[in-house]
Amino acid sequence: MNSKYEIIMYWSNEDSAFIAEVPELPGCMAHGKTQEQALANAKDAIELWLETAKEFGNEIPQPKGRKLAYA
Repeated sequence: MNSKYEIIMYWSNEDSAFIAEVPELPGCMAHGKTQEQALANAKDAIELWLETAKEFGNEIPQPKGRKLAYA
């Protein structure tokens, strides 16, 4: 996979796991006990999201390549 979708990762006390969200792909997220595991799972989730969208003929958003801004 060579996608350029933004992945936001954070620790969840509630889940006792790292959460990796892909905001440009609605509902696409993953988790893991380590950051590396969460990232690997997020990459798998992106591939599955894209495959499913293609299968059903849904629109696939182009990666925006933006960076996070803090206020």
